[in-house]
Amino acid sequence: MRALTLSEIEVAAWLRLTTTPGISRALARSLLAALGVPQNIFAASHSVLSAIAGRAAASAVQQAPPPELAARVAATVAWLAQADCHLVTLADPAYPPMLLNSADPPILLYVRGRLRLLHTPALAMVGSRHASAQGLANAHNFAAALAHAGLTIVSGMALGIDGAAHQGALAAGGTTVAVVGTGVNRVYPSRHGALAQQLAQRGALISEWPLDAPPLPGHFPQRNRLIAGLARAVLVVEAAAQSGSLITARLANEMGRDVYAIPGSIHATLTKGCHHLIKEGAKLVESVEDVLQELGWTAEPSCAPTEPNPGGLQAAAAPDSLPLDADAKRVLGALGHDAAAPDLLAERTGLSAGRLQAALLALELAGRIALLPCGRIAPHFSRDSLAQFHPGVHLDSGAGQNPIEP
Repeated sequence: MRALTLSEIEVAAWLRLTTTPGISRALARSLLAALGVPQNIFAASHSVLSAIAGRAAASAVQQAPPPELAARVAATVAWLAQADCHLVTLADPAYPPMLLNSADPPILLYVRGRLRLLHTPALAMVGSRHASAQGLANAHNFAAALAHAGLTIVSGMALGIDGAAHQGALAAGGTTVAVVGTGVNRVYPSRHGALAQQLAQRGALISEWPLDAPPLPGHFPQRNRLIAGLARAVLVVEAAAQSGSLITARLANEMGRDVYAIPGSIHATLTKGCHHLIKEGAKLVESVEDVLQELGWTAEPSCAPTEPNPGGLQAAAAPDSLPLDADAKRVLGALGHDAAAPDLLAERTGLSAGRLQAALLALELAGRIALLPCGRIAPHFSRDSLAQFHPGVHLDSGAGQNPIEP
């Protein structure tokens, strides 16, 4: 899929429309609905514009374009000449349909990467920037399993849960889209430079803000409506009572999207937001299967597991047949024959949270570990040995099944 090719004159008209003081997105959409394209808007008479949007808007449209517009247009045209850089207008067939049908779609979208991903079934995953080790593990593993099932994971490329969700989807060979609160050619936070590069190559980055736009505080609540608007549902992985993730959940609810939340300890600050959402009617999620059932989603044939698997992931090869890197071997050695929490494994191995999660995913895909319902990690157990850790857990029969519950 490709966006419509715009001439420099057309790019200038669209940029002028979206940067004219006094012209809100709602007014711009009204003008576009009545007159078709921005060139027609700027060529219309004051009386015609007044009849559509009012006198103040008509006067704003007929102001001379700002001096900096020419430089912005030149920079945008140069950016569009690069591979996989797209400017998608509200009038473009490439505009994502889920977002188009939301309450407040942007006039322009800057997209870097695989444009077709904006037309795939998607689930948004959001949560705290200051996530716990368990929250990061949940985000990574849920995203990996859901991406493996064929869903595109949408998040905001922030530190914490967002980054773990993107990384999980990429690690599973799935697809993921990052909605950013800056110009799409900027990386924020800077620590996610490598992740942004991976997203540009294997996923997509999307923004409604002009190129080079800085990370202003007001941009991020606006970004959250795009995260909600692109997805069929929003999964809140971990969030405090005042988390910005609750804004995304509220916007999703207002758009008619489903909201899911993962519960946690009643004593943990970072689960208060999730518990609030559940009290307000969000679906309580304990496993990937819960999400897939709520969505009514059936995995794509190329992704469908050949055996039942509660977590949605299966080993791509028989256990012990996949090569393990040094980090995965270190984790396996630290685990021994007992179940352990992620925090304990991090202490034993000295690995960072990101490296630990990558190692755990590699071990999970290789069938070398199981993620237990309590959040602990165990060596690959037989069904009988798993029962000694969780005698109340019911598992369907099935030889060789790996009980994965992110």
